[in-house]
Amino acid sequence: MSSKCSLLSAIVLAALLQLLMGLETRADAASNAPAVPGLLRLYVLDCGTIHVADTARYELRRDEVETPELSVACFLVVHPKGALIWDVGTVPDSEWQPTGTSIVHPLSLPDGQTRDITLTQSLGAQLAEIGYTPSKIRYIALSHYHYDHTANANAFAHSTWLVRRVERAAMFGATPPGTTRPDTYAQLKTAKTTLIESDQFDVFGDSSVVIKFAPGHTPGHQMLLVRLKNTGPVLLSGDLYHFPQERTLNRFPVFEFDREQTRRTRVEIDDFLKTTGASLWIQHDFIANRGLRKSPAFYD
Repeated sequence: MSSKCSLLSAIVLAALLQLLMGLETRADAASNAPAVPGLLRLYVLDCGTIHVADTARYELRRDEVETPELSVACFLVVHPKGALIWDVGTVPDSEWQPTGTSIVHPLSLPDGQTRDITLTQSLGAQLAEIGYTPSKIRYIALSHYHYDHTANANAFAHSTWLVRRVERAAMFGATPPGTTRPDTYAQLKTAKTTLIESDQFDVFGDSSVVIKFAPGHTPGHQMLLVRLKNTGPVLLSGDLYHFPQERTLNRFPVFEFDREQTRRTRVEIDDFLKTTGASLWIQHDFIANRGLRKSPAFYD
């Protein structure tokens, strides 16, 4: 009788272990999958605020803008085939410590310029809240190489970098462009890289997430089109504009790589918006960005 009990106990224990292993395997698989398989999602992440001391850098008087603040938004696109991080902030997570409230972080750039950046949450913590770590991000794409879009790029050096050839060449040239922090993206130099040659690059092959060439602000500046089922198509602007008044008043930052190219790109993008019906999200627009749903909420 005792041997039968021992055999039964062994069978039960083996079954229990198999069940636990199965649950662990499914949990691991779930942690590496998009939040909702089959459903495209766009998360808006808070990556800080830049205080603009001199709006004349954008050919704007102070009385022509509602606020001298510029939002810094990062975006996570979750697709059934993987996740894409678009722009990665102003200050690397490693250079500051969240306190539970907003702090002002003074930032010095290699060219001697300084900026005051207001920060509240780290990028890493926001990703973790929705079940992601940098190691789970399949693609990284930057709208362009300026410091306020590249801060945490090194954390995603294991991801596949989607970049224009001319932009990458400028980033790793003998003399880095102004208003950059090459140390924040140095590890991308050896990352797996897809050099984009076409005007539009279909990230996942189903036209739902498309990177569009929009040169002028930098030589390889690009924008991101996300076609969401319920929200509709959204075009993330990169730095085609910073303040909405640049668009309404036809003003240009004084630090454009090629001002005339930016002018042509703006015309082309206006036509693109009319053709596609996409909504333009000006990434730095403080007022508009304040009204967006922030992660862990999302757009679908």
